[in-house]
Amino acid sequence: MSVKQPIPIFDNLEYLPDAFRLSANEAAPKHSHELSEAQAQDYYYTARFLLSYKGSSATFNAYRREVERLLQWLWQIENLNLPDVKREHIEQFMEFCIAPPETWIGNKNVARFKSKNGLRLINPDWRPFVTPSNKATGTKINAKQYSPSQKAIQSSFAILSSFFNFLIQEEWLSANPVALVRQKSRFIQKSQNQEPIRRISNYQWDEVIRIAEKLAQNDPQQHERTLFILNCLLGMYLRVSELVADERSTPLMSDFRTDSDRNWWFHVVGKGNKSRMVTVSNDMLNALKRYRGHLNLTPLPYPGEQTPLVSKIHGQGPVTSTRQIRNLIQKCFDLAYESLVQKGQEQDAAELKAATVHWLRHTGISEDVKIRPREHVKEDAGHSSMATTDKYIDSELRERHASAINKKIHRHAEDA
Repeated sequence: MSVKQPIPIFDNLEYLPDAFRLSANEAAPKHSHELSEAQAQDYYYTARFLLSYKGSSATFNAYRREVERLLQWLWQIENLNLPDVKREHIEQFMEFCIAPPETWIGNKNVARFKSKNGLRLINPDWRPFVTPSNKATGTKINAKQYSPSQKAIQSSFAILSSFFNFLIQEEWLSANPVALVRQKSRFIQKSQNQEPIRRISNYQWDEVIRIAEKLAQNDPQQHERTLFILNCLLGMYLRVSELVADERSTPLMSDFRTDSDRNWWFHVVGKGNKSRMVTVSNDMLNALKRYRGHLNLTPLPYPGEQTPLVSKIHGQGPVTSTRQIRNLIQKCFDLAYESLVQKGQEQDAAELKAATVHWLRHTGISEDVKIRPREHVKEDAGHSSMATTDKYIDSELRERHASAINKKIHRHAEDA
């Protein structure tokens, strides 16, 4: 069976029609092939679902990716529409996503549409699935080796279930076919073992921060900011998205505040649009003072100060791109990797090569649960439950390994 070339369906938020104000025909996209009446209805209700998440670009993008894949599969592979979907279709769709055709897999993330002469045109290089990079080697994984992670499969089920629940609330569908699959799913493997927290070692962190300090000394205009960002990510367990301005909020210097006891806290709007207060340690406060000194600001913020927490180097205003933050930190990782290789620390270098920026948050939490009450770490990290925080406690694994380290494989007769 020949598989049609997929095309993008939903544009970025700023170009998406307001499906809450328009009819299905009025909301139908003008940039793609003609939609049938049934497909126009699919598009209309899916657009309404996506617009419900316009408060967070990260959530919108994740939800768009999953529901767009479903519509592409329904329209181009199965010739079905959303009201036709049953439990068996969801199972077939998940099998398709686990091993999509190579023509549906790209080797890099590209924009869905391009603007030309005031028109939004389909980008022919875009694909619904993208092969990740092999962090250890820096090379792209071949499309034939594409395989989604267990976390990605779980996320897909969760998003699609939310999607069908929305369609039920809209009184367009009467049942959620995903709910029937999840309880018996053969797609999600269960393990009795706790997955290890992805983090860097203290030795690797020392090398990364040493590199950042050296960069800041040699080029303060560029890298005092880099050093401050690194300290925020590890010292306050911040997510990259919590450092940049988006639809939810703009992080400001005045988000550092004192209480009646003159203790400092950082107020942040995080995942799920939830606000929390993060404890600010003395070391973190000193890192803040250093960065503000570089910016020719007072040592500490004052109430109502509008200075962005992380400002653009060129131009005015706050940084709005998480990719820019990731690139800055990745440069420190890459230089630290090269330094470790030169020192002959190949194992540490190889492990650091696989690290991502988010590992800094994991590292900060993992270190703090060793010395702080876990309830305190939970609140600072913004975990919804203690079970999430407990995943960072590896004392049981250490004790388990210690009890086995001296086990004998070759046993002498007198020991029998």
